[in-house]
Amino acid sequence: MVVIMFRGHKDLAEYIASSYRGKVIEVGIGKHPEVALLLKDHMEIIATDTSDLSMKGITFIRDDIFDPNIHIYEGASLIYSIRPPVEIQHAIASVARRVGADVIIRPFASEKTDLTKYFDESKLINYGSAVFYLYRIKINSD
Repeated sequence: MVVIMFRGHKDLAEYIASSYRGKVIEVGIGKHPEVALLLKDHMEIIATDTSDLSMKGITFIRDDIFDPNIHIYEGASLIYSIRPPVEIQHAIASVARRVGADVIIRPFASEKTDLTKYFDESKLINYGSAVFYLYRIKINSD
């Protein structure tokens, strides 16, 4: 597999490794495994995609985020995606809300949608050369 790097992948991986523990899931890993590859030695990484993929050292599960196997996502502290189309962002947010996970979206150019209806907190993060959106559900927000 040819890995096509994107700007800020090392800083994004560093942010995730310093901010999250336990199970972390990348949705739609496709041709951008660079963050998962950097994280695999620091935490449990599960990569999902609708295509069959295989990456050494990364647990891969075939799943469709529009009709997810929710058990894959249960217990995740973070669900993230690199350059997901707008329609996938809503599906990711819906699943994350169900399982109580934070979401990081690293959009492609202007492919960013409003996910604030799913979360209590959202912000644009500039971490080194990584630029991404972080969405959180507040604990005990009832």
